[in-house]
Amino acid sequence: MLVSTNFTGLFSERFFRNFLPIPAANQIPLGFLTPDFQLPDITNGTLVKLSSYRGKQPVVLAFTRIFTEKQYCPFCYPHIKALNDNYEQFKNLNVEILMITSTDERQSQIIVRDLALRMPLLCDPTCQVFRNYRVGQALGAPLPAQFVLDKEGKLCYKHLFSFLSHNASVETLLAQLKVFGVC
Repeated sequence: MLVSTNFTGLFSERFFRNFLPIPAANQIPLGFLTPDFQLPDITNGTLVKLSSYRGKQPVVLAFTRIFTEKQYCPFCYPHIKALNDNYEQFKNLNVEILMITSTDERQSQIIVRDLALRMPLLCDPTCQVFRNYRVGQALGAPLPAQFVLDKEGKLCYKHLFSFLSHNASVETLLAQLKVFGVC
């Protein structure tokens, strides 16, 4: 696990905008379309529009909590690593993982390089997509959450952060994809 005492860049406008705790309150019912968005993919320099996957393939949205390019949430860092290590399992099922972070493009580029990310890392420094999905926030960053969307873009499964269950495991996400016949 990366451990750093360098807090450079931590106390930014984004930190203060997301400082006060707001619990996760996503109310999107299963079987409904999730909000569309367009964000830059730092891994390959393109813009990704969620609706472009509709009718083509299932998607896992993995909202992650990264404070700066060197300051990771202790719950999210192992989750990011697990998703990246198992990315091929998802690809073999024709499922795309879209990891979404609130770090800016420069920070996100460092993250992609340092973690050797293979999956798309979408950057949302304004946290608008995090807010549209109502994943909550606390202590300087949005909270993590995972959403499984079927081939048509409809919600099949969601996991919102709690202190008892931080992130849905790779096994849980793969099982949910199979339970709902998504893949």
